[in-house]
Amino acid sequence: MIEIQQLQDDSEKQNVTRFILEALPQWFGILEAREEYITESVNKMFFCAYDQDRPIGFLYLKETGKDTIELFVMGVLQEFHRKGIGRALFYRAKRAAREKGYSFIQVKTVKMGIYEEYDRTNQFYQSLGFKEFQVFPMLESVKYFV
Repeated sequence: MIEIQQLQDDSEKQNVTRFILEALPQWFGILEAREEYITESVNKMFFCAYDQDRPIGFLYLKETGKDTIELFVMGVLQEFHRKGIGRALFYRAKRAAREKGYSFIQVKTVKMGIYEEYDRTNQFYQSLGFKEFQVFPMLESVKYFV
């Protein structure tokens, strides 16, 4: 049985972030970026999916404005992809964000057509209701809002 929990302990957030991201080198293979995600997890709205006591996925939110929060990073162990874990994490986080008074959730990712892995990521976000909001051609990235 999969359980989604909101974590409060910053050390636990960092441990979960490290465990999941190190298991996903095809998306999080740049050491400096991965370490930044781990460091940034402190004091964030953080949600973890557990299979029994084992963390299998997480996401955390970062405030970007008075009414806007960003889905800053999400990771789900590859063997749990396409099993509804990311969707469950998102809906739990979305509910918490709304309860805190945020009106918008944004996510930034790589523009469609650059990397196949990120095309699937974009399709996942679109399936959650995100709409393309802004494309940054120089960075080959896109921002979505829901």
